[in-house]
This record gives sequence, structure tokens and C-alpha cells, in this order.
Amino acid sequence: MELLQTSGLPFPGDRINRGRRIAVMMSGGVDSSVTAWLMKERGWNVVGITLRIPLADAVSIRRPCCGRDASLVARDLDIPHYLLDVEEEFEKEVICRFRSSYLEGRTPNPCVDCNTIIKFGLVWDFLGSTFGIDYLATGHYARVLRSGVEAFLARGQEERRDQSYFLYGIPRERLRFLELPLGEIEKPEVRRLAVKAGLHVAEKPDSMELCFAAEGNYRKILSFEPHPGHFVDPAFHVLGDHPGIENYTIGQRSGLSAKDGKPLYVRRIEKETGRIIVTRREELYEKVVSATGVNVLMPSIYRDGGRFFGKIRSGGELSECFLRAAGAKEMEVVFSEPQFAPAPGQRLVLYDEDGRVAAGGELSRSENSRSTAWPGN
Repeated sequence: MELLQTSGLPFPGDRINRGRRIAVMMSGGVDSSVTAWLMKERGWNVVGITLRIPLADAVSIRRPCCGRDASLVARDLDIPHYLLDVEEEFEKEVICRFRSSYLEGRTPNPCVDCNTIIKFGLVWDFLGSTFGIDYLATGHYARVLRSGVEAFLARGQEERRDQSYFLYGIPRERLRFLELPLGEIEKPEVRRLAVKAGLHVAEKPDSMELCFAAEGNYRKILSFEPHPGHFVDPAFHVLGDHPGIENYTIGQRSGLSAKDGKPLYVRRIEKETGRIIVTRREELYEKVVSATGVNVLMPSIYRDGGRFFGKIRSGGELSECFLRAAGAKEMEVVFSEPQFAPAPGQRLVLYDEDGRVAAGGELSRSENSRSTAWPGN
């Protein structure tokens, strides 16, 4: 990783007053800019960090994440600002995973990978070794709740914007060094604070798409030859052709219909054969969901039989579930109500009744995935 200072005085390298030093991840948007302002207002010695990441098409798409706005905000706040080049690491740990997931018939979640591996892993380690910084702040809409020496990741106050789902992978021991000031604030108030602080990004639109796609077509990132094949029913009768498995994810409408006119949805994707198994929507609901690569944030309640509220996609609703198997790296839950189309590669995140994140992991194929009787109906 290469570090380039863009504004402000150099951040001091000594470790005096280390406990009040904090790095703020600044994308140049209103959320991270207000976060930097708030941390400075609260008496922290702030340094702004913007990540330089690769883009799908750096020639035709303007780079949004390399920090001109972030640098200007840092200048106005009179704080040091650095551009940290993580293109190589991001390509390997996020984009390559993104590509391979589609080739394997999985549904990727690159935002979770970026947070877990890049921001709260490699970058945080680098900041500690380079600046002696222990604390990190971001503009995520989530909360860190503290009780004595313990800290817990929790849902943001504005549930509609809650981003705790994407943060479950942060190491538990780092939670007490994490600041998420926007978790207690709703978006209109954030923009009012930006105006109060005189930030030129106060009215900047929110970013809604993948940052490394520059809000363009993420298919540009896949950049591999298509893998066409057949749509088949659960009995493997060919129903039609598809242009490539990389164009589909589990739960997606296939564009085909059954003889009775009902739309058909993707139930399973076979990398080896190129077949996409489709069925009716009602056949995609599952109660038993499994996950691997589990990160446990609340070990005191993570146990077999525990009652939680889980979600299997970022935009999904919390639903009551019970841990049937609470392993160190794998878990299996039973939902009280069937969940639509659990997709391998997406994430299962469990919350306690107070909205605190207990554990999370990557969805694996459920063993109870049944074959539908649709062809014989």
C-alpha cells in the first residue's frame, strides 16, 4: 500500500496523546465528511484517509473514490488528509472474489468483503503501524454500544438506512476502538450538520451503486467469456437457453413461465454443467439456512438453541430464528417463517432482541433444499 498526503500538516509520527488520535475513512460524500467534522468537534486528533481503488472502466468513467472532495473537506476542517492506494489489495480481495462468485453460481456481497478484509483489516493494520492510530471512524449508519469494557455492534437508529449487516465481519476485539457517530442520527440531520459545518458536499447526492463500478454497469467488472447453457426444470427437462450463468443469481426471475403462465425463478445454478434450474416462486422458500466463515461478536449468547432475529440479505426484514448448530466457523439456523431464496454467497446475520449483532457468516447451500414436484403437477 502506498500513502500520499493531499492536504493539511503531516500527521505527527510520535505516540504522544495516542488515545485521542483517530483515522476517519473519507469517501468525499456527505456522511463521511460529517463524521470527520463530528470527531474533530468532539476533541479527537483527526486524520482523513481516502482509499484509492480500481474501477471497472477507469478510462470512460470518472473516478469517484479517489478523494478530491475528501481532500477539500479535510482542508476546510484543517486536518491532515491522505490517499491510500489499495488497488492491488482491492483487486485481489474484493473484485476477484466478485468475479469468481458469479462464475461459481454464487451471489457475491463485495461491500462485506471490502469492510471485513480491506477497511477493518488491512487498512486498519496499516494505520496502526504507520501512524500509531488505534481508533477508526466511518460514516456507516450503525452503532457501537458500550457497557464497561465491552462494546457491541448494533443497528442504526434510522432502521431504513441501517448498515450493520455489512459490518458483521469486524473483529470483536476492535469494536471498542470503532466510532460510528452517524448511528444515532437520521439522514436529514446529517445534511443539516453539513450545512452548519460549511461543508461544500452538504447537498451531494448519495452513492447507491458499487463504488468500484463507478455507479455504472457492474457487468464490466466480470470481464470473462460468457458461459451459456440451458434452463431446466427440477426434473432436468430443457426449457430454453440462457446467455451465461454469470447473468443470474438464486431467486432471480428467469424470464420463463410454466405452462400455466406462472413465472419461473432461479432455484439453483450448476457451474459444471451450465444448467440453471428454475421453478415456481413458492418452491424457493426455506426455513433451514446454513452459513460458513462465521464471525461471532457476542459469544456469551451464541449457543445451540439460542433465539435470534436473522436476515439473509441486506434489504431483508429481521425474522425470528433459532440456532440449531452454533459452531466456531459454521452455523445453522431454523427460521420461524420460511425465507425466500437463500442464496449461497450472500450473508446470514443474527441479531439479539436489542438489535445487537451476535454473529454473521456466508450463506452456504442448505442441506434441506428440496426438489419440487412441479413437473408432475
